[in-house]
Amino acid sequence: MSINQLYLSNIQIVMVNTTLPANIGSAARAMHTMGLSKLTVVNPKLPIDDSSYSHAAGATHILDAVNVVDSLDEAIANSQLILAASSRSRTIPRPVVNPATAAKVICQFIDKLGLDTSFDGTKTNKDEAPIISILFGREDRGLTNDELASADYHIQIDANPAYPVLNVASAVQVITSFIYSHVDDLLDDNNKQVINKQAITETQDCTNTNDGLIHYIRQDWDTPAASHQQIEQLNSRLIELMQKLELADNDNLGLLPQRIKRLNSRIQLDQKELQMINAVVGKLTKLLK
Repeated sequence: MSINQLYLSNIQIVMVNTTLPANIGSAARAMHTMGLSKLTVVNPKLPIDDSSYSHAAGATHILDAVNVVDSLDEAIANSQLILAASSRSRTIPRPVVNPATAAKVICQFIDKLGLDTSFDGTKTNKDEAPIISILFGREDRGLTNDELASADYHIQIDANPAYPVLNVASAVQVITSFIYSHVDDLLDDNNKQVINKQAITETQDCTNTNDGLIHYIRQDWDTPAASHQQIEQLNSRLIELMQKLELADNDNLGLLPQRIKRLNSRIQLDQKELQMINAVVGKLTKLLK
C-alpha cells in the first residue's frame, strides 16, 4: 500500500437517505477516481441496483463492499472527525471551511493522531488509526439540522450564488479531489514518501472560517480522540445532570442539546479527558440521588 493510500484509507464517505440508486454508483466512481474506497449508505430510499453498478463504471468493487446501515449514528459511531457538506447556514453554526481547508484539516488530523509513515512505507499505531467521515445529504434538501449537528466542520463549495447546488455525486467528486490533491502535495512525486513532516507539524493550528469564527485544530494528542458514539453518550449524561441540577427545563430543552454538541466538538476530547469528565459527571449524579 502506498503512503497516499494510508492517508486516504482512513476516510469514509457517508451518503444519507439517497433517493436515486444511480447517484450512489456515480459517487462510488468519483471516490475511486480520487483514491477512496470506504462508502457507507444510510437508509437509502431505494436499494443499490443495476443502475448503481452501471454508473459506477470501474468502481463496482466499492459497491460490492458498501456498508448499508439504518441510522447516521450507526454509520459514524466510531468516527473521530466528522465533516458534512452543506450549502446553507444553520441555526447553530459549525465552523465552515471550503474543500481546500477541509483537506488540510483531514490530513493534519490523520498525521497527528493515527498515521506514522516511514520511508519504507510501513505504518505504526494501526489500531489507533482515525476514522474520518464526510457526510452528504439528500438530493433535494441535503442534511437536516440534527444531522449537521453531528459534524465538527461544515464544508461549503464555492459556487454560483444564484444556484450553489451540486448533484450529490458531483459534490463528492469536488471535495474528494481536493483531498487527493492535498495528500499528493504532501508526498514526493517520485516515490510517494513524506518529504516534509516538519512542514505538516508547523502548519497553522487555527482556521479562520467564513462565518467569522476561529476554530482551533488540535495538533498534539497523547491518547486517541474520543469517538462520536462516546461523545454522544457524554452529551446525554451532561443534559441529564443539568436537568437534575434544575439548570435545564425537562419539558423544553430548546437548543441546549445542539449547544452541548458544539461545545464538545470544539474541545475535541481525547480518551483520557473523556474519562475525567465522565468521572466528574458520575460522581455528581450519585451525590444528587
